Amino acid sequence: KVQPVESGGGSVQAGGSLKLSCVAPGFRDSRNCMAWFRQAPGKEREGVARISNGGDIYYGGSVTGRFTVTRDNGKAAIYLQMNNLKPEDTAVYYCAARQGACFLGWGSFDYWGQGTQVTVSS
Repeated sequence: KVQPVESGGGSVQAGGSLKLSCVAPGFRDSRNCMAWFRQAPGKEREGVARISNGGDIYYGGSVTGRFTVTRDNGKAAIYLQMNNLKPEDTAVYYCAARQGACFLGWGSFDYWGQGTQVTVSS
């Protein structure tokens, strides 16, 4: 397997939108789960959204209704459309991947990207 690679971070004003992308070579086939996490300065890492190659989707509570995760299985890629961004969404966003089903929760992700910074100003 190869480490996931994120792109698409940047700076935006509150209420704006950004779309993150992640490609994870090696996760095109077999049952697997890919996810977005984020970590703000001084805070613990939290799960944002995860999606299986079968289409199962789970969201972290703080982003429900504002963020949408999608997946392109052919490209082994996932995307995170972030709308109505708030200053508290400011964080480094990480893409992660693992074998197995997404219903297993937020743990046991083996492959992590380097992260991409998202900054939301008020």
